[in-house]
Amino acid sequence: MSDPVEVLDDLRDESEELDRLVGELSEEQWRAQTPAPGWTIAHQIAHLAWTDRAALLAATDADAFAAEAEKAIEAPDRFVDEGAEEGAELPAEELLARWRTGREQLQEALRAVPPGVRFPWYGPPMSAPAMATARLMETWAHGQDVADALRVVRTPTARLRHVAWIGHRARDYAYLVRGVPAPVEPFRVELQAPYGSLWTYGPEDAAQRVTGPALDFCLLVTQRVHRDDTALIAEGEDAERWLGIAQAFAGPAGGGRTPEGA
Repeated sequence: MSDPVEVLDDLRDESEELDRLVGELSEEQWRAQTPAPGWTIAHQIAHLAWTDRAALLAATDADAFAAEAEKAIEAPDRFVDEGAEEGAELPAEELLARWRTGREQLQEALRAVPPGVRFPWYGPPMSAPAMATARLMETWAHGQDVADALRVVRTPTARLRHVAWIGHRARDYAYLVRGVPAPVEPFRVELQAPYGSLWTYGPEDAAQRVTGPALDFCLLVTQRVHRDDTALIAEGEDAERWLGIAQAFAGPAGGGRTPEGA
């Protein structure tokens, strides 16, 4: 896990990078469709604003968050879309202001959480650094959808290490939400970082291995690309199966993306 101040700083930087993409868009551009079926750019930002609010409740008011979590239990296949729909109907200026205010409130709240304290979430309970990592992962992933809609190619940064870390850590969760047992043995993951270094996770002598570009791994575990459209190499049947179901986010099993050209 990264230093809590470092990951919170990186979360702020990731959010500001996305803000620069959307901050000057016209109302028409906010309604542009993204690769997520039925989701416009407005939906993407509204979802981030909604999740930031949920994270703020989790970190500051467990009872209020519990009430929100009940909605997820009652409608597990709809609650995420409903949260995005509500915000996406707002005028662009109002939605942008809501997102900016909410993410700054969350920054302040997470920086105030004492070390070692965990609070509830839709998946496992979270510490402040873990929540910041999760929010960075989602901000980057939804930012990718926005960039794709705008036909912008983003330059990968060292902040991807947080996405890669949570993608590796969430291995067993991907099996859990599908109701199947996870492999007992750990996997080895070796990723080529954007600037030439190597990010590694798991024991060196693990029989099941995944290697390849960090960007491809991050796109895959956030389900922004199909397995067939990556340069990732899996050694072992379990490793290959994992790459077919991997998800770094909490909630129901994601449907993933279709292969390019399909």
